[in-house]
Amino acid sequence: MVDVLENKRAATRFRVLVEIAERQPAVSQGEIADAVGVTSQAVSEYIRELVDDGLVEKEGRSRYRVTKEGVDWVFQSATDVRRFADHVTDDVLGSVQEDAAIATADLAEGETVTLSLSDGLLHADPGGGDATGVTTTSAAEGEVVGVTGFEGVIDLNPGHVSVIQVPPVRSGPVENVDDIAAACADAPIVTAAGVEAVVALRDADIEPTTHFAAGEVAADAASRGLDAVVVATQDTVGRVTDALRDASVDYDVTQ
Repeated sequence: MVDVLENKRAATRFRVLVEIAERQPAVSQGEIADAVGVTSQAVSEYIRELVDDGLVEKEGRSRYRVTKEGVDWVFQSATDVRRFADHVTDDVLGSVQEDAAIATADLAEGETVTLSLSDGLLHADPGGGDATGVTTTSAAEGEVVGVTGFEGVIDLNPGHVSVIQVPPVRSGPVENVDDIAAACADAPIVTAAGVEAVVALRDADIEPTTHFAAGEVAADAASRGLDAVVVATQDTVGRVTDALRDASVDYDVTQ
């Protein structure tokens, strides 16, 4: 167990040191007491111990500074806490987390299933495979089934996003309507960023999947294995590509 999680005193010592680091050099013991939830006298005792242990140095009345040793201790303790939190999130909760999938056949509760993504949705197939889970409910073919106890990695080829720029209204009408229609013809997801983009798609006889959060929607689709097209005005292309980069999605931009 991580030291700062073993007992209340170790946790309080950690929090007091963090508060000193945040407020240094002018340190109000009363403010630290309010933040940590202990008395000012207790804070004074903790600070005295921290000074004696070489983690904090006193520079004058109510003036303290965390030493290099103190910084190292806080960093190591924070790292240990983070590792413990990751263990809880990934190893403990990850194994009991329940998700929903579409049953590809009749399934009974407690059955081991193979998990796959199709049309961007999680599907549960009877039998074992590279990525498996255990059903928490029963379901008929085509119904929703609960799944937990995930193991393995789902085989997935990320999708690609094509970003097509259209000029803003002040620059004149959109001239590449035919190119837009061709690019969107077989795309499972089409989003629009900007009024001009919505109208350009309608002129191309294409109804966008959405015209809200176009980049984020396309990025989410690509992460689920779906190709997407984003039609965006030149004024909004930057926001779209930022969202795609943040999601590490493969994309290209054309005019």
